[in-house]
Amino acid sequence: MNLRPDQLAAQLERPLAPLWLLHGNEPLLVLEAADAIRAAARLQGYEERETLVVGHGFKWDALALAAGNLSLFGGAKLIDLRIPTGKPGRDGGDALQRYIAHLPSQTLTLVTLPEVDWATRKTAWFKALADAATTLELHAPERERLPEWVARRLAAQKQSAPPEALAFIADHVEGNLLAAHQEILKLGLLHGEGALTLEQVQDAVLDVARYDIDKLRLAVVEGDPARCARLLEGLEGEGAAPPLVLWALAHETRSLATLSAGRDAGQPLSALFKAERIFDPRRQQAMTRALGRLGQGHLRAALMHAARIDRMIKGLASGDLWDEFLQLALRLARRG
Repeated sequence: MNLRPDQLAAQLERPLAPLWLLHGNEPLLVLEAADAIRAAARLQGYEERETLVVGHGFKWDALALAAGNLSLFGGAKLIDLRIPTGKPGRDGGDALQRYIAHLPSQTLTLVTLPEVDWATRKTAWFKALADAATTLELHAPERERLPEWVARRLAAQKQSAPPEALAFIADHVEGNLLAAHQEILKLGLLHGEGALTLEQVQDAVLDVARYDIDKLRLAVVEGDPARCARLLEGLEGEGAAPPLVLWALAHETRSLATLSAGRDAGQPLSALFKAERIFDPRRQQAMTRALGRLGQGHLRAALMHAARIDRMIKGLASGDLWDEFLQLALRLARRG
């Protein structure tokens, strides 16, 4: 059974299912959900907990042994299985399928994974796990939904903030929900219950945004010039390697050029996305919209611009490197 994150609390008030699966791209949300399940398990009589962390040299016999060992206290038992890489390997996949086929009695099994890619979703072990488990997929909120997420967290500690303050927090913790969580808790300690002002928020919140390359790539194809500028400023401030920034911008340019040429030749976008290994629905939608505003001429000019920046990185041309990055990003993020 697949649950939405907002359905978890109600589900935990019922007798717990014997198998749970948590996965997603946001460690904070996965950790919080796991903590909630473990707390509910304790209340429902799962008196012993055994944690297994799959790493180098892990012996999958340990899972069967954990299931076979009765609780030392004679009660129900929680097996907390964590696979940080999301890749159990062939032996692990086989062991998981055997385990799922014969779940031990008086045992609750909690399996946590990182974000699961499309290839892993097709494996036999993951399909068996997802089919048998109560599953939650926990992803960080999209940038446009982050102020709403912050507002809910503030409301949980009986605080509120005006829209401009929520936007300020979102801008300063983008890409780092753990930092956002810490900043929200800090606001609770500093000001107590009630309405916060923009000035109070600005004084308290640190600039802890994690400006990463993937967010820059998405901002470019989504046509968000202001966000491109902010991300590039952050990358420069963090000392990001220029070749990596160039790779990100050039990669998006080449992908768009390939998609544009294929579409003009009559090929369906679905096949082109598959060939370019673009499987994320949001990214597909952003790419489709970008193709509507960027013609072949614009993309050729962008590729030439990227080539000029490459020469600058190699010391073969002069200029302000980060200004050129900004100009290239704005060229790609143009909206008409």
